[in-house]
Amino acid sequence: MQEEIVNKVANSVLEVFDLEDYYPTGIRTQIDVSQWLFEGFLLKEKDFRESLRNHNWKQYENHYVAIDCSTDAIIPAWANILVTVYLSPFAKKVVIGKLNALETALYHEILPTLDFSQYQDKPVILKGCFKKPVPESAYIMAIQKLQPFAKSIMYGEACSAVPLFKKGK
Repeated sequence: MQEEIVNKVANSVLEVFDLEDYYPTGIRTQIDVSQWLFEGFLLKEKDFRESLRNHNWKQYENHYVAIDCSTDAIIPAWANILVTVYLSPFAKKVVIGKLNALETALYHEILPTLDFSQYQDKPVILKGCFKKPVPESAYIMAIQKLQPFAKSIMYGEACSAVPLFKKGK
């Protein structure tokens, strides 16, 4: 007679907090400002403004956009702000930096809106394996939000979790 296989993880009181559950759907786009600079390095204001006026901004409709420069050009602050002026009517969100900065900004908006009280006095696993580009900074924010509520917090998967925090008695 065979013994029934019991999934101890499914039957445990462990709560899993998965940042991917809160990952906003939508297209992420990085715009390289160097495309509008003379030889990729020199900002000539008149030419820069003309290039922006002639650019197809509608292509960024409902995109999350990160503005960056791939060259070592020194970009004045107003230039990125001007790019944002053109993007704002179309993009869902615009940030300065690389795509990781965009993901961080998205989680900065999402995490404060969540109700963490459901984890009150419970052991929590902050899920560590992911398929989406969840930035490390989102984990830092999540642990800070979970810590006041959780009895304990581990990182990873139930089969190989790393203990991070245990509330004192």
